[in-house]
Amino acid sequence: MNLTARRLSFAFLCVAPLLATALTGARPLRVSGLYQTLGAAQFLAICLAAWQLGAWSIRADTQRRRQLANVGLLLLSPIALIALLWVGIGTPWDAAPAENRLRYLVLLAGSMAVSTAFVVLGAALREAGEHFYSTLGFAPNIFAGAAYLVWLSLHVGVYDVKVREGEILPAVTSLANVFDILLFVACVLTYITVATFSAAIGRMHWLGRGATRAYVVANLLALLFILMRGLSFPDPTAGTTPWYLQPGFVAGIPAVPWIMPFLLGVILLRHAGEESN
Repeated sequence: MNLTARRLSFAFLCVAPLLATALTGARPLRVSGLYQTLGAAQFLAICLAAWQLGAWSIRADTQRRRQLANVGLLLLSPIALIALLWVGIGTPWDAAPAENRLRYLVLLAGSMAVSTAFVVLGAALREAGEHFYSTLGFAPNIFAGAAYLVWLSLHVGVYDVKVREGEILPAVTSLANVFDILLFVACVLTYITVATFSAAIGRMHWLGRGATRAYVVANLLALLFILMRGLSFPDPTAGTTPWYLQPGFVAGIPAVPWIMPFLLGVILLRHAGEESN
């Protein structure tokens, strides 16, 4: 594969989460025909860059390269789906009920992809000789996936009822608020999982020493922010500070813990592609 093209693909994938976030929050883009076009363009660009970087290794002769390529694609998939389907969707309080139902369906698919990816990555790491961190990260990953599964399934059901019936019973809304502790648990355990697997990848030298430290510190900082916030999910419209300037709120947004796994996926795809050289 062309080295310059691989470098450009790597650089693009590193900024892809920021681009997807910016286009997701731009509510004026939610114009029929426009947001679908922008979403398709983003998704196609991510797919092409991933393939150029190393996703083609899913057809490799060695099992480890196939594993790394598959893990990389799974870790990229949540942000790729957000880039495809969320252009202009805005915040939950700005979106229509049908858009919010789509929001939580995409999040549900993303949670399953990330949990599966870390299970496969753990197996690949153990086969390569790293047993401590890959095993240590297995439990929080499974519990995080289970917490996400329950919380997101509940919200898909809530908005499905609202789309069909036009309203949600107060009892259901109260239950959804109580269940927000599951989101807290899911985010906390995801940050722990990513920090642990970053350390495992660093021990295998698939990630540089400085980069490994940066990944671990970034996840521990996000973990600290959400722990300082507490169990309850705050009302972002209640105070005078915008929600995007509240670190504890941002760290607890369901898709935010998947940004670092996305970047780990980029690293793994690059490594899978480099092993052929």
